[in-house]
Amino acid sequence: MKVGEYEVPEGLYYSREHEWVKLEGKLARMGVTDYAQRKLGDVVYVELPEVGKQVKQLTEPKTREMELGAVESIKAVSAVYSPLSGEVKETNSALSDRPELVNTSPYDEGWICVIGPSALEDELKNLMDAKGYAEYLKGLE
Repeated sequence: MKVGEYEVPEGLYYSREHEWVKLEGKLARMGVTDYAQRKLGDVVYVELPEVGKQVKQLTEPKTREMELGAVESIKAVSAVYSPLSGEVKETNSALSDRPELVNTSPYDEGWICVIGPSALEDELKNLMDAKGYAEYLKGLE
């Protein structure tokens, strides 16, 4: 699905901070959305989380344990928040050498990490599906 110039793939879950989640069995792969990467501009560095790090789903007020890492672009440094609580199981080491994958392939090669969720059923209720996220984006423009 497209919202203006932004891609919003079906079958993913989305946070209000513009992270996406793809469920893969008992794991959840995540990254930043097309909207986020376009707003950031050219990504030059991605701070990846440590494998084994315990993270919490983003709620208000924001705390450090809700941060997975950061994405740095020519314009700004932006925190990446965890869309789910759990343990970081894997990170995308390709981003160390090729951070621009966040720009060129945000939903495929530009993923950030895989989380082993600890409260998936409850926390999915706090995320949006593609249709909900598309409506959310329309309200931002």
